[in-house]
Amino acid sequence: MTTLKEGDKAPDFTGIDQNENTISLSDYKGKKLILFFYPKDNTPGCTAEACNLRDNFEGLKAKGYELLGVSPDSAKKHQNFIKKHDLPFPLLADTEKEVLNAYEVWGEKQFMGKTYDGVHRTTFIIDEEGKIEKVFKKVKTKAHTEQILEEMEG
Repeated sequence: MTTLKEGDKAPDFTGIDQNENTISLSDYKGKKLILFFYPKDNTPGCTAEACNLRDNFEGLKAKGYELLGVSPDSAKKHQNFIKKHDLPFPLLADTEKEVLNAYEVWGEKQFMGKTYDGVHRTTFIIDEEGKIEKVFKKVKTKAHTEQILEEMEG
């Protein structure tokens, strides 16, 4: 689990999105970024989370937020996920797990008595200056937008 916390400088990153465009943290300078890490495209929890953010995308944009999802899936898998669920935000294809490791969200997990390495579902709110404003380690997949806005707007 991540040791990054509020007030820390967000780790810089550069990666490719679903269309193989290069995206870096610096692209979001001067904007508030919701950077959400999720395990896998087209799984129930990840789909619920992405669709909740999709359904509230315009409202989040109106409040000044940009969104970027990150998983270890390929650009091609991200393209299919975006098309299937009409997602209006980019997804970073972190197949080498560089961004996942920089944010300390890749690591040992347990499920049904088995231990394996995977993504710890985590969301970071990064401010206009590149500082971490909030870390969500217990993401409510079906109500993530509400969870974010409650915390950020008090």
